Amino acid sequence: RRHLPATVMWDLPFLPFCALLAVLGFVCVAFVSAWCQYWRGGFALDGSTRTFNWHPVLMVTGMVVLYGAAALVYRLPPTWTGPKLPWKLLHGALALAAFILAVLGLAAVFRFHNEHSTPNMYSLHSWLGLATVLLFSCQLLVPFSASPRKNGTSEYKLLPPEAVFANTLGLLILLFGVLVLGALARPSWKRPDADSPDTRQVPALLWGATR
Repeated sequence: RRHLPATVMWDLPFLPFCALLAVLGFVCVAFVSAWCQYWRGGFALDGSTRTFNWHPVLMVTGMVVLYGAAALVYRLPPTWTGPKLPWKLLHGALALAAFILAVLGLAAVFRFHNEHSTPNMYSLHSWLGLATVLLFSCQLLVPFSASPRKNGTSEYKLLPPEAVFANTLGLLILLFGVLVLGALARPSWKRPDADSPDTRQVPALLWGATR
């Protein structure tokens, strides 16, 4: 079966695309870290609001960036031939690291709430977030067996720099997720059949060299 032309999605080789994703993922982590450091008071482990600041950093790093990287491991053409165990270990390590960071991010929220006698699980965001992490943990086990507030709307030009920065962070995270999904959906980057000539042309697939 012939793949769809590369122009159907993006006419961009896989490895440069992965490099773009890596840079964008790093920028997402840097943005959320800078946001919490310079506008939210920094980080601590004393149960204060600085403890809560670990939550967005760990969630973006784990559930967005590392999990996106884990999902893309099997799109790498070197995984199409040779031993599979090293790639399985890499995929599992990235997924496990994402899960650990997500659990630590949840722990930061619960620690902050308990220190300030704030009820846990009182918002839709908290329930959806916990459900996501629980489903993610189930996914890891299978192979082995917004808080509600009044919205004071202001004109965008009147928003403080922090709000503009946070909105930019949200757009970067959204862009990262869209690019990961696009890479997973692109037919020409999927693992070919064992008898496909694509398995013998890994350099061309990686860098987009013309045949």
